[in-house]
Amino acid sequence: MIFDNRLDAGRRLAGRLRDYHGPDTIVLGVPRGGVVVAYEVAAALGAPLDVIIPRKLGAPNQPELAIGAIAGDNIVVLDEQTISYLGVPDDYIQAEVARQREEIARRRTLYRHDRPFPSLVGKTVILVDDGIATGATITAAVREVRAHNPGKLVLAVPVAPPETVERLKHEVDDLVVLETPEPFFAVGSWYYEFAQTSDEEVVALLEAAEHWSYAGSP
Repeated sequence: MIFDNRLDAGRRLAGRLRDYHGPDTIVLGVPRGGVVVAYEVAAALGAPLDVIIPRKLGAPNQPELAIGAIAGDNIVVLDEQTISYLGVPDDYIQAEVARQREEIARRRTLYRHDRPFPSLVGKTVILVDDGIATGATITAAVREVRAHNPGKLVLAVPVAPPETVERLKHEVDDLVVLETPEPFFAVGSWYYEFAQTSDEEVVALLEAAEHWSYAGSP
C-alpha cells in the first residue's frame, strides 16, 4: 500500500484504532509530519490532540545519520554501535544533546504557548508518527510518554520496517502498523505526496483540535 499523503494515512490508521474511542484517550503526534496523521486519528476518535517532541541526534558532518535521540528533559537514547563505529567523542554528543534540547524548547513554546502539557496519568495514549525508519527517535518519544505514567501506551504509524516493528513491540502495550514492507527504503517512499510540514501547519492543526472533545466530532 502506498498512501496518497499524510491525511490519507491518518484516515486509514484511524480505521484500525476505533476500539480506542473513549473519554480517557489522548492522541499525541510527533512533529512535524506526524501531527498531520495524528490529527486525523484524533478527529475520528473525538480525542484531545497534543504533541510529544523528540529530536534526533545527528552524527558529525552527517546530520541525517542518527546516533541517537532525545525527548523531554531527561530521555536520551544512544546508538552505541554507531557511535563506536564512527568514533564520535563524548563532547560532541553533549553539544548535540544541548543543541537539540534548545530546539525542543523552541517548539514547545511555539506549539503550546502557555498551555501546559496534559496529564497522561492513567490515560490511553496513542502516539502517532507518519512512519518509522530506524526507530531511535520514536523510542525516545515512547520513553518520554512512559515517564508520565499512562494507563496504556499505543504506538500507531502507517509504515515501518519489520525489524524495527519487532524491536518496538517490547516498548509499548499495543503497536499498530498498516504496512511493514521489505525492503523498506525510506518513509517517504511509501507516500505519493510527502512534502515537508511547517511549524505553522502544526500550530493550525493543534488549534483546530481544541474545538472538539470526546463528546463529539470535529
